Amino acid sequence: MRAGFARRGTAVVVAALLCVPLAASPALARTRHDPAAGADGHFAVTWAASADRQGAGPAERSYRLVVRTSVGGDALRIRLTNAFGEHPVTFASAYAGLQRQGAELVRGSNRRLTFGGQPSVTVPAGETVLSDPLTGRLAAQSNLVVSLHVTGAQGPTSGHGMAMQTSYATAGDHVAEEAATNWTDTMTAWYWLDAVSVRTSTAISSVVALGDSITDGWASSTDANRRWPDYLSRRLQAAPDSPVKGVANAGISGNKVLADGAGEAALHRFDSDVLSHPGVSTVFVYEGINDIKAHTGVTVDDLTAGYRQLAERAHAAGRCVVGATVTAFKGWPEYDAAGEAVRQGVNEWIRHSGVFDAVIDFDRITRSPYDPQALLPFFDSGDHIHPNDKGMQAMADAVDLAALRCDS
Repeated sequence: MRAGFARRGTAVVVAALLCVPLAASPALARTRHDPAAGADGHFAVTWAASADRQGAGPAERSYRLVVRTSVGGDALRIRLTNAFGEHPVTFASAYAGLQRQGAELVRGSNRRLTFGGQPSVTVPAGETVLSDPLTGRLAAQSNLVVSLHVTGAQGPTSGHGMAMQTSYATAGDHVAEEAATNWTDTMTAWYWLDAVSVRTSTAISSVVALGDSITDGWASSTDANRRWPDYLSRRLQAAPDSPVKGVANAGISGNKVLADGAGEAALHRFDSDVLSHPGVSTVFVYEGINDIKAHTGVTVDDLTAGYRQLAERAHAAGRCVVGATVTAFKGWPEYDAAGEAVRQGVNEWIRHSGVFDAVIDFDRITRSPYDPQALLPFFDSGDHIHPNDKGMQAMADAVDLAALRCDS
């Protein structure tokens, strides 16, 4: 445990304090409505996907978004984001149900969501909104389906482009329907929905995985929830002595620690994609390969200064922070000796600097023993940088669950 680091009770208090309006910018979108947790528990994030600027959306369309929960609880609420929009967007109706198969829902599970007691809500550009808590319990490891009827959409939308999950869309308002009949369009992105939380015991908390395409799940099997955070979620759920049960995936494909590009840099989106989520005790930082392979002159000192800032901000907010080493990429088109030297230097710093409360050595777990600059072929998806399903599972299995606890 890092000397002087806040214990779990402090983390819970800080999480509650974060439910106040934030500055109006894509990195710090304001929350317009935030119902407080009851005295008998607190809210904890059970699913998340970091938002980025997406293309223009149709003016009137419905979206049926399929997501996988981690921690279970009651009083489900969703967070909708217009953080990257340039115009107001109206959610004319919203429902939450459980997936039976495809776009079909479990009969009787689809229920209307409200916002400040109203069935619809208009979210100005640069802001987010939380729904009212929904009565009833949501089980862990459920396929939750959030259906949104969107009107008046103009210009860029906010969403997550690489879901590795099939969702559905249709013209008109069909969100109250449980049948799949009208949901004929498929898509592999999540629009507007960027988080789901539930109320659970104050002894239970969540971890946010901050990362790039490997955390986002690229090269894992679509519709199978085989990203490494998914495997980690299943391990946590099965561990009776772990108080960390929720997992929020804050990976964005192509993302960097230091520079904007594919999404805002980790340093710029840390508040909105990590600290804004309720019930978070732990931050898991696994990112940096895109900074290294971009050949922009990023040095070991540059990247480790970014990690240090992330760790300091996490600690200042009462969270513990786990760092992971950057995995091998020999064989990827951008690989060269200079980039490899930076990666090796960065990994030595991660292992030995003491800045992180714990370190998970993903590099050691996934690299080839015969060529340590390359992924083990058994874990290689074929592009020499992204692990396959087996590699994703090996990464999750390498995480010491006790390292995720703020009181250990």
